[in-house]
Amino acid sequence: MSESKTFHLPDLGEGLPDATIVEWFVKEGDTIRLDEPLVSMETAKAVVEVPSPVSGKVLKLAGAAGDVIVTGAALAEFEPDPNLPQRAEAQDTGHSHGAAPAKSAAPSTAKAEAAKAERDDAGTVVGAMQVSDTVHAEQAVAVGGVKAMPAVRALAKKLGVDLSRVRASGADGVVTANDVKQAAADGTAKAGTAAPVPSPSAAVPVRDAQQRTALSASGKPMRTQPPGVVASGQPEQLKGVRRNMARVMADAHSKVVPTTLSDDADIHAWQAGNDVTVRLVRAIVRGCQAVPALNAWFDGDKLTRTLHPHVDIGIAVDTDDGLFVPALRNADILDARGVREAVNRLRSQVEDRSIPPSELTGYTISLSNFGMFAGRYATPVVVPPCVAIAAAGRARHQMTPVIGGFESHKVIPLSLTFDHRACTGGEAARFLRAMLDDLALPN
Repeated sequence: MSESKTFHLPDLGEGLPDATIVEWFVKEGDTIRLDEPLVSMETAKAVVEVPSPVSGKVLKLAGAAGDVIVTGAALAEFEPDPNLPQRAEAQDTGHSHGAAPAKSAAPSTAKAEAAKAERDDAGTVVGAMQVSDTVHAEQAVAVGGVKAMPAVRALAKKLGVDLSRVRASGADGVVTANDVKQAAADGTAKAGTAAPVPSPSAAVPVRDAQQRTALSASGKPMRTQPPGVVASGQPEQLKGVRRNMARVMADAHSKVVPTTLSDDADIHAWQAGNDVTVRLVRAIVRGCQAVPALNAWFDGDKLTRTLHPHVDIGIAVDTDDGLFVPALRNADILDARGVREAVNRLRSQVEDRSIPPSELTGYTISLSNFGMFAGRYATPVVVPPCVAIAAAGRARHQMTPVIGGFESHKVIPLSLTFDHRACTGGEAARFLRAMLDDLALPN
């Protein structure tokens, strides 16, 4: 019997301290080959498949679906099979296992290591990767005869859809996120129900039963859900997006000196067809152009400020899994149609978890439109390194004094939170004034 090998959870390319198990593709006792899908893991930004580092027998798995695994902790144990392909000891896998002991290095060596570190963080694909600056795209992998990307598998779990019964519309028979959504809406592929008996003239062939695989048979929740009756007051471990949101909010609370200004934007002059989100984006752009101090990043440790010539707006998107903030790039050069198309694309990518991690960072200012649910004013949270966030409350009608009497005008309440270390009250007030003036225009 050969010596066993323990596989530790690698850094999945986002620098996060842990990840949540979504689905094991093997069970203890199975034989797996090198680089075949081992498990899909959910981080704060993506769902990725982790391939097997060896060929051999699976001796032990670290947890079940829904369990949180710390980066660098044991994920699986194998008994390598010398008769099957194995990775050479010196072959670069393209990922690390968290913190490593510090080593002294010559300047040239340090430079080379820094370049390698930058390459290692070029994407979220793990396993055997070529050492280069190439961006590696996620690939759809066939599991149980079904081809689908990790994010699509996670979406199917969330919607209770059996992937083996979904009609694939993607290239080479790949099941897409839209396929899963359509199956969920039609109710034709519910997990745990018997498959319908096709007619002899059915156009779509039925897959052999041996090619199918049970999805998440453990019965544990894949993602954090709001507490319900079943919870009975018991503590629930935060996972995935909510876990990262807790860390980000705590960090922001400890680093920012927030101050909030509030006012009402009078939109009585708006003509039919105005899009609220598009107008809010344009108003923020006008504010950034009038007062660049709020379209900036601030480093509280070095006391440095970076003013940005472009406007990338982080659009807060609320989901059952937690808060996502994708970046609307180059909002300052987009027209109304371009803004709407970009916002729709970002929301769709967030919903099916296909949004690249790079699109969830790097914005220069943020927008939260909580008014579509409820609430008039708020104290939105500034997340470093940004220095400002604007939030829109629920629109309402109010009596407004005009020459000769009063009129009922529709208004949108606005709240602007800014980091008072990087901006003055006057700058914030002028920024808000620019937003109010732009929103008052008919178009």
